[in-house]
Amino acid sequence: MENEKYVQDLSDIKHMMNRSSRFISLSGLAGVFAGGYAIIGAIVGKGLLDGHNSAIDSLSPASMDAKILTQLFLLALAVLLLAIGTAVFLTTRKAKKTNEKSWDSTSKRLLINFFAPLTSGGIFCLILLQYNLIGLIAPFMLIFYGLALIHASKYTFGDLRSLGYSNLVLGLIATQFLSYGLYFWAVGFGFFHIAYGIWMYNKYDRKNA
Repeated sequence: MENEKYVQDLSDIKHMMNRSSRFISLSGLAGVFAGGYAIIGAIVGKGLLDGHNSAIDSLSPASMDAKILTQLFLLALAVLLLAIGTAVFLTTRKAKKTNEKSWDSTSKRLLINFFAPLTSGGIFCLILLQYNLIGLIAPFMLIFYGLALIHASKYTFGDLRSLGYSNLVLGLIATQFLSYGLYFWAVGFGFFHIAYGIWMYNKYDRKNA
């Protein structure tokens, strides 16, 4: 009996330490929705590019005019805002169900460690756009996004690290197939997110649904 109580006490202490050092309210469904938005965005983006007869694999000054660039930027912004908005809503709802705080020192550290590499990557992609290296934008988006996930994973579920490495490797592979950048983008931000979200939901969220 004493040994069982000792093991239980250690388990409780470990659980409390894990809750205080890691943000565990991330919703798996948020990943599924984000992936869905990304795939829809990729389909719409492909339609815009086909209609404009643009080659996004160009490493020289591209034929894309300001109109198509503006449309693609607004499309990417819409996908980003939808993904963030959905993630905030679902994560907040999960936190309430599990009596967790959705905004504390741990979540702040998570966001800082996530957005530091992501912001750097965004600026780098703008530099690529400045020099008309259009074909490299999608691969480097995946690479920096993967690094951001890996960097932030130590403050939340370790499973996030696997998604980060998957996007990192996919981005590196995409640098060798520039004609298919949009398809790689759809796989990394779309299908990988959906698969990860379903895995996370079944592993962590289903019992609280």
